[in-house]
Amino acid sequence: MALLITDECINCDVCEPECPNGAITQGEEIYLINPGLCTECVGHYETPQCVDVCPVDCIILDAEHPETKEQLHKKYLTLIQQAS
Repeated sequence: MALLITDECINCDVCEPECPNGAITQGEEIYLINPGLCTECVGHYETPQCVDVCPVDCIILDAEHPETKEQLHKKYLTLIQQAS
């Protein structure tokens, strides 16, 4: 699944630079995660880096974008191919 930042976000700015896919951006009120770019850091790290650094634990699985680890890895491969 892609990840989702809830409205508990305090805009601390620590998650955005941690995302290896550039999936996190500043929204009008809170940070947002683009589900088309989020791989839960599959292919880059063992755990989602944004979740690891979030001081308020406001990043959860996005139930509207269910994906298996295999699908996330496939998305990761597509994203790195597009970047090169």
